[in-house]
Amino acid sequence: MSEGSRECWKQCCRTTAKRLPVLGWLPKYSLRWLQLDLVAGLTVGLTVVPQALAYAEVAGLPMQYGLYSSFMGCFIYCLLGTSKDVTLGPTAIMSLLVSSYAFHEPALAVLLTFLSGCIQLVMGLLQLGFILDFISHPVIKGFTSAAAVTIGFNQVKTLLGLHNIPQQFVLQVYYTFCRINETRAGDAILGVSCLTVLMVLQQMKKGIPRTHLLEVLPVRISRHIIWITATARNALVVLFAGLVAYAFQMTGSQPFSLTGTIPQGLPPLQPPPFSIIVSNHTLYFGEMVQAIGPGLAVVPLMGLLETVAIAKAFASQNNYQIDPNQELLAMGFTNLLGSFVSSYPVTGSFGRTAVNAQTGVCTPAGGLITGALVLLSLAYLTSLFYYIPKAALAAVIICAVAPMFDARIFRTLWQVKRLDLVPLCVTFFLCFWEVQYGIIAGVMVSGILLLYPVARPRIKVVMDEAIVIKPENGLQFPAIEFLRNIVHKQALSEPQQRSVILDCSHISSIDYTVVLGLSELLQEFQHQELRFIFTGLQAHVLEVLLAADLEGFRNFSTLNDAEKGLGELHIAIGGMLGDNSSVLTTTGIIQ
Repeated sequence: MSEGSRECWKQCCRTTAKRLPVLGWLPKYSLRWLQLDLVAGLTVGLTVVPQALAYAEVAGLPMQYGLYSSFMGCFIYCLLGTSKDVTLGPTAIMSLLVSSYAFHEPALAVLLTFLSGCIQLVMGLLQLGFILDFISHPVIKGFTSAAAVTIGFNQVKTLLGLHNIPQQFVLQVYYTFCRINETRAGDAILGVSCLTVLMVLQQMKKGIPRTHLLEVLPVRISRHIIWITATARNALVVLFAGLVAYAFQMTGSQPFSLTGTIPQGLPPLQPPPFSIIVSNHTLYFGEMVQAIGPGLAVVPLMGLLETVAIAKAFASQNNYQIDPNQELLAMGFTNLLGSFVSSYPVTGSFGRTAVNAQTGVCTPAGGLITGALVLLSLAYLTSLFYYIPKAALAAVIICAVAPMFDARIFRTLWQVKRLDLVPLCVTFFLCFWEVQYGIIAGVMVSGILLLYPVARPRIKVVMDEAIVIKPENGLQFPAIEFLRNIVHKQALSEPQQRSVILDCSHISSIDYTVVLGLSELLQEFQHQELRFIFTGLQAHVLEVLLAADLEGFRNFSTLNDAEKGLGELHIAIGGMLGDNSSVLTTTGIIQ
C-alpha cells in the first residue's frame, strides 16, 4: 500500500471514529461498566415511563405518543452521542412547543419531528452549532422560567379535576379561578397528596450525605434504600396512585379522573404523514408545513439548545469533552428515525440526565436498558396504565418543571448588569402570549443591545487649541455618522474652529462606508482651511486608506509626531500620553 493510500485510510478511520463515538468506548468496555450502566438504565427507565405519559398530556397528544417518543433516542444516542450522561426523550419544554405548533394533532407532531430531524442533520453536517451563541443567557432563562410557569399552571386544572379550561395562558388563569368551586374533591386530595410526597422525597434525596466505606453496613444500606426510593419517586407515586384508583374501581366507585385506555403494542413502523384529513378536508404537505410555521425554526433550535446546554454542564462536571456538532447529528438522526415510529420531537432531559449521572453511568450504553424498558412497557404494561389518575401525573409534571423557574436570575442581573433584565423580561412575559414571539423578541432585543455599542461607540474627546478624538470601541459603518456628528459639534460648530487629530489606535478594521465618511470629513476640514489628521493607524487599516487615495490624507505614527505636525497640541497630547503634570482644558467620554 502506497504512502498516499495509507494516509487516506487513516483519515477515513479518524473521520469514522469521530462520527461514531461508540467506536471510542466500546473496545474498552468492561464488566464493571456493564453493572453500573445496567443500574443507571433501569433507574432512568423507572423515571422516563411516568414522565413520558405526563409529557404527552402537556403536548396535547394521546398518552401513548409519550412512550413512542422515549425509546429511539436511547438507541441512537448510544451510537452517536458524545456524552455518557445525556438521555434523549420527551421533555417539558419540547412538549410545550409541540402543543403550540402541532395544535394537538398527532400527524402534525410526527411531521414536525421528521422536519426537525432533517434540519438538525443539515445543521450538524454544516457545523452550524455556533448559531446558539447568538441566543443569550437571559433569553434562555426568560423562556425556561416562563415555560415552567405555563406548564405548571396548565396542570393545576388537572390537579383539581376541572374540565373545559382554555389552553391560552391568560384565559386559563382566569377560568381556573372562576371555576374553582367545581373542583373534584377526589382529584384534588390525591393530587395534593402526590405533590407533597414527591416534594418530601425530592428534599430527602438532596439531604442524603455521602456514603463512606468506614460506616457500618446497616447505615450504608439504609442510605441506598432512601436514595433509590427518592430517585424512583415518580414511578412509586404513580404506582401507588394507580393501586388506590384500582381499589376504588373494585368497590364500584371512582372519585378520580383516570388516564383511560392506552393502545397496547409497539408503534407501527411507517413513514411520517405527508397529508392528513381534517374535518373532511385534506391537508397536503405544503399546507401542513404552513400550519407548523415558525415551529420549523424554533423546535430544532430549542432542541439543540437544551441538549448542548445539558451535555456541556455534565461534561464540565465529570471532566470530559463533548462535540456540539456531533450532538446535533445524534439528535437529528433521533428525530428523523423517531418520526417513523410516531415520535414527537425530543431533546436532552435535564432531570433524567441528572439521575443517569448520579447513578454512576459509565457509557451511553445505559440508554439501551432504558429503551428496552420503555419497549417492554409498550408491549405488555399499557393495559395497567388505565388506572393511573391524571392528578398523579399532573403532580409529577409540576415537580419536574418547578426547578426550571429561576427566581434568583432577576436579582443576579439586577446586581451584575441591569440592562440584561430587558431581554429577560421581554422573553418571559411575551412567552405567556406565544412562545415563538417571546423567543424572537428576546433574541431581537439582545441583538439590539449587542449592536448598540457598535453604532454608538465610546469616544474620548480631549480639547484645547486642537482636538484629539479617540474611538475606544472600534469604528464600523453604523458609527460613522455618530463620529461625524461629534467632530462637527466639537470642531466645526463652535465659534473658534479647531483642527482634529483622530486617534485610530483602537480601530482594527474599517469598511467602505467608513472610508467614505472620513473622506467627506477631510473635504470639509480642507474647505474650512483646518487640518484633520490621523494617528495610530494599524498596518492593514492604513493600507485600506492609502488604497482609497483620500485627498488631504495625513498620517502620523504617534501622537508626538502629530504634535510636531500640527505644532499646537502640547497640553492635550501630553494628557493623552499619560503626562500627569499636564492640564487639559476639557476631557470627556461621549457615548
